[in-house]
Amino acid sequence: MRLMATSCLVAVAATPAWAQTAETAPSVPGDPVADAKLIADQDDDARTARPDEIIVTGTRITRPNNKSAAPIVTTTAAEIAAQGATTIEEVLNRLPQVQVNSEQNLDDSQGRQRIKLRSLGYERTLMLIDGLRFGLPNTIDVGIVPTMLTERVDVLSGGASSGYGSDAVSGVVNFILKKNFEGVRIDGNYSFFNHDNRDGVVARTARAAGLNFKPGWTNDGARANVTIAAGVNLFDNRVNISTYLNYAKSDVLPFGNRSHSACEITKSSRDAAPACLRASYTGVGTIIPRAGARAGQLLVNDPTGSSTFIPINSAPGTSANPFDDNSYQRRFERWNTGGFLTAQISDQIEFYASALAYSDTSSNSVLNRNESHLNYGEPPFQVNCDNPFLSAAQATVLCGRSAGVAGAFAPIDVRYRFDGLPPRQTRFLNQSYRITSGFRGRTGDGTWTYDLAGMISRSQIENYGTPFVDYDRINNALDVITVNGRPTCRVGGDCVPFNAFTPYNSDPALGAYLFNSNAIAEIRTPRLMQFLGTISGDLGKYGITSPLAKQGVAIALGAEYRDERDSRSANAAFRAAQGGEDVSFTQNILETNIEVQAPLIEDRPWADILQVNGGYRLSKYNRLRGHFDTWKLEGLWGPIPDVTFRGSYNKSQRAPDASTATNALDVFSEQGFYAEPCSTRRNPADPNGARLAPIFTAAQCRNTGLPDNLYGSATLICPDDACTVRQNGFPVTPETGYTTTFGVVLRPRFLPGLTMSIDRWKIDVRDELAFVQPQDYLNECLTSGLEYFCQGVVRNPGTFTLFSAFGRNPTSGYVARGVRNAYRTNSHGIDFQGQYDLGLGAYGRVNLNFNGTLMTLVGGQASPVAIPRNCVGYFGYGCGESMPRWAHQFRTTWTSADRVTNVSLNWRHRAGMPLGTFAPADRGVPAQPADTKWTDYPGIGAFNWFDLSLSFDIAKRMTFRLTANNILDRDPPLVPNSRERIGLLRTNTIQGYDLLGRQIVAGISLRL
Repeated sequence: MRLMATSCLVAVAATPAWAQTAETAPSVPGDPVADAKLIADQDDDARTARPDEIIVTGTRITRPNNKSAAPIVTTTAAEIAAQGATTIEEVLNRLPQVQVNSEQNLDDSQGRQRIKLRSLGYERTLMLIDGLRFGLPNTIDVGIVPTMLTERVDVLSGGASSGYGSDAVSGVVNFILKKNFEGVRIDGNYSFFNHDNRDGVVARTARAAGLNFKPGWTNDGARANVTIAAGVNLFDNRVNISTYLNYAKSDVLPFGNRSHSACEITKSSRDAAPACLRASYTGVGTIIPRAGARAGQLLVNDPTGSSTFIPINSAPGTSANPFDDNSYQRRFERWNTGGFLTAQISDQIEFYASALAYSDTSSNSVLNRNESHLNYGEPPFQVNCDNPFLSAAQATVLCGRSAGVAGAFAPIDVRYRFDGLPPRQTRFLNQSYRITSGFRGRTGDGTWTYDLAGMISRSQIENYGTPFVDYDRINNALDVITVNGRPTCRVGGDCVPFNAFTPYNSDPALGAYLFNSNAIAEIRTPRLMQFLGTISGDLGKYGITSPLAKQGVAIALGAEYRDERDSRSANAAFRAAQGGEDVSFTQNILETNIEVQAPLIEDRPWADILQVNGGYRLSKYNRLRGHFDTWKLEGLWGPIPDVTFRGSYNKSQRAPDASTATNALDVFSEQGFYAEPCSTRRNPADPNGARLAPIFTAAQCRNTGLPDNLYGSATLICPDDACTVRQNGFPVTPETGYTTTFGVVLRPRFLPGLTMSIDRWKIDVRDELAFVQPQDYLNECLTSGLEYFCQGVVRNPGTFTLFSAFGRNPTSGYVARGVRNAYRTNSHGIDFQGQYDLGLGAYGRVNLNFNGTLMTLVGGQASPVAIPRNCVGYFGYGCGESMPRWAHQFRTTWTSADRVTNVSLNWRHRAGMPLGTFAPADRGVPAQPADTKWTDYPGIGAFNWFDLSLSFDIAKRMTFRLTANNILDRDPPLVPNSRERIGLLRTNTIQGYDLLGRQIVAGISLRL
């Protein structure tokens, strides 16, 4: 199969067929490193079909010899194939410009893949396919992009709103798809993880705690990815029709399959030994008396069957992992399909259209368990003291002198895991389609080109959860009497007696009674329509040319209209549990823009090139008063052909879109994963033992509105040490970003094939729309006392607790979370790129490609009076996952002279990252208590991974690939208290590190 590629590809649209002539072929690349990389990766057919150079650019001016003033990082189809990735998210995660994420797989997500540039959030990264938008920001799933049909991925760093509109604050990611096929092609990959579960700290700690995991060597986490593509040319090659079908799936890979996640490691103090966080819900059944001499103690049924209670975690079988149901890789199945049509109507008009669609289904297991009465905000459950399931010893513990007395009841909490029953499932269904069509062409004299395009995308995001077991059903099932010699619920009916006082209850009838509620379903349906018109011309045809330049001034004029809609609905079970009502929110945007490229000097002894570029866009949102504008100013100066200096300064903006606005107004509360910081702390190594003193001081707790006399009081403890989170409810306004870039491109003539660039970039966002986590509000309020954070910590009047009933809209007793306008955030760094293609004659060719980023600033200011913060190179405690100071990938590829064999070695590096608590004072990270400055786990050391890939042609039309990613099977770093420090469930580590070990990938391509 041969791809009928155009001779000039720009980031916004493929140049039409009429442009594929020698006269209009580009001679100078837009971004030299990206261009050199693309040329080096072309196969023989592509070199024959497109021997000229390729333009990669972030402008809508479609003329040859464009020069990019902003750095562009390109990932080619060859790199994607060498990696053997199943999802496009995995491909981009390797770029040092991207903050690593893995929502397709990780258990605590909705299964969508989103990309986050420069540690500035998903919403500030504009996603494009062939120059047109994906859909609504933050609802996008790049899973619609099939990896095997991706020609390349262009990442344009920094603000680009003047060219692309709102959301392009941290940059643009543009997926260029393979189109215009001729023939049939079949591509397939199969992969799995081959890992040695070493006997490290986590494994030894889990074994001592009686928790199970899989030791030794294992092969698991299988993935499959198959694509069939076909195309045909008609009517003397004036019409091409192409289509494809892709199928991908992965097996589930639980936390327990890795020794480094056998349990969640915690440390209770600076010098404490690591301990496993253990569940209060157990398979033998946890019973907590709420009255009597043992009130509040966590007891369990003796697993030996002695019909007595013993302390939790006191013997084999009495401990449980609270995350037994969580997984590193969720089970998912995805179908992608689509088609492309191009038709050259005349020499001046070409019609094009595309349709993409996908459906992705994934699921997570959920432990079969009832819920604590605390999770309902209701009084304790009641068990009758003459319950036939109670032994005399158990009745005495719960009822005291009323043991066996009819009509007497004891208040208890029951936390029972029904591990013998099939696990319940949460399910996520993400579906989307995207349709584009348009006309493009040029005027008869060739001066003007035009492109009129329309796009509609619609997604359906369905989340199916499992509701709480009905509170009354648990109470009814615990009230058991004897009728005709059989234990029977007092209420009769369909009630099934709950024997909570025996270990390992796996009665299927009881499970059917407790868990028979319908799944709760929440459905989100975002839709975007985009209509775009652009006309571009070379004014040199009219004599508008600098007297010292050969090329004339080029101009592009554009107009764009977007219509957004974001709808949310839910079923009755969801409304009963969470409340709320169905909503639909819309907004529309009208924009116009202009771009200018003005070569001032060309081919002079003292200036090979001197050029200035500019752009301006005016935007009007129907939901905002007035309008706002964005702009850019760029410059290029090459004193000699070997050296080109470039720089740009632009203003970009991001308005609250329909998704953000809807989220901001959708107020609800839920159980948090933080404990009251100003009360005593549970000792994870001994939950029934004495609680530990607070980490924070009385003065710091005073910042949260706590009176000194309640400092350390047990009355503040949230039920189950899980305080309330209230999400959303903040008004939002647009944010503004300013990007500065300046750098140099080197193409030394004495080393043909070598191209290098160094670019300094600074992205400064003001009035940022930020998603603030409860840990940020709480920790920042405690340590800084700033009102910006302390207003998000709202204690109950009178009791001063941070707890209120979940699922409602509380006015007090919570810590906030959600999107709101912050003061400013910044991301600064330096990008290094290099490409060297060296011919070895009869020994083939060697290609070296380098991409590295030196971060110099990640942080910002929460308010004008706050100390500026720089978290670069640090993580946790006010810095989140942050970014390493240095990261790179360096790929070396050897290709045989006959281009039959290809061997590629990729070196990935990530610099060490200390904990934020060790950051020096001038970094602005709030000072933390001395007890948080651990001596044994002060942070993460530097990491290196090596990936090896081999491909060779078995026959002229068949290629085989074999890849080993993380070939040395490097484990991720151990980060105790990872949820507390980062706020996400990552099980003892953070993102950015290979979590699953060595991955083996085998692939094959057939061209028919």
